[in-house]
Amino acid sequence: MPELPEVETSKRGIAPHIEGQQLKQLIIRNGALRWPIPSNLANDLAQHQLLSISRRGKYMLFNFDSGTVLMHLGMSGSVRILDNSVPVAKHDHFDMVFRNGRILRFNDPRRFGALLWAGDTPFEHPLLAHLGPEPLSEDFSTDYLFARSRGRQVAIKQFIMDSKVVVGVGNIYANESLFLAGINPNRSAGKISKARYKRLVEIIKKVIAKAIEMGGTTLKDFSQADGKPGYFKQHLRVYGRGDEPCENCQKPLKETRHSNRTTVYCVKCQT
Repeated sequence: MPELPEVETSKRGIAPHIEGQQLKQLIIRNGALRWPIPSNLANDLAQHQLLSISRRGKYMLFNFDSGTVLMHLGMSGSVRILDNSVPVAKHDHFDMVFRNGRILRFNDPRRFGALLWAGDTPFEHPLLAHLGPEPLSEDFSTDYLFARSRGRQVAIKQFIMDSKVVVGVGNIYANESLFLAGINPNRSAGKISKARYKRLVEIIKKVIAKAIEMGGTTLKDFSQADGKPGYFKQHLRVYGRGDEPCENCQKPLKETRHSNRTTVYCVKCQT
């Protein structure tokens, strides 16, 4: 599933080609995504200018002069910038066709993505209103995370993956951050010291920033807007390495599964 770095990479890849351009046509081939694409969206957006593209959590915000559209890539979605010479492929569900000849094409085999109208107050939309701070923002700080953790019995991995606490720390990045911070993913969030939270916050910021710099994490469903895969995967220290030796102590990494998510950690180095 594309995570925050992959979404940020996609946003940066497509923005230079279509920001400031007028939308000629929205072609919807299959509107039955996770939530149905609004039936009037094509008419409402046609001939309007795309002012900018921004991101909140794992949502891309297409800010038109008439209002904002939210896009989510879902489990397997991707976007490409093309021209009209590229034939439509299976699972190409909609195109944004711009006056400059560029086409934003959305492909999603599992159809868990979304394209929704958010109007003039996008941050009040139910999907965005309760999101926590961005991990690279000043709002995501030691004081903030430590205060939110007090009294919480939930495991630290689950805690930092909660989008109401902080957005964008998906399973891959939670595994990696906790390993680098030396924190056992099963420890209760409320029993971790402020000093260790300081270290964890610093590492989460570094891991997310590095993943964005490297183009996201290459998994089977993800590639960048230009079709090239991301390259962060080669730097993963624990995720996907269950039973392989820990890079620090050489003991086999332990792998468990809970709620269909994989957790990999070192029982010696992470306490």
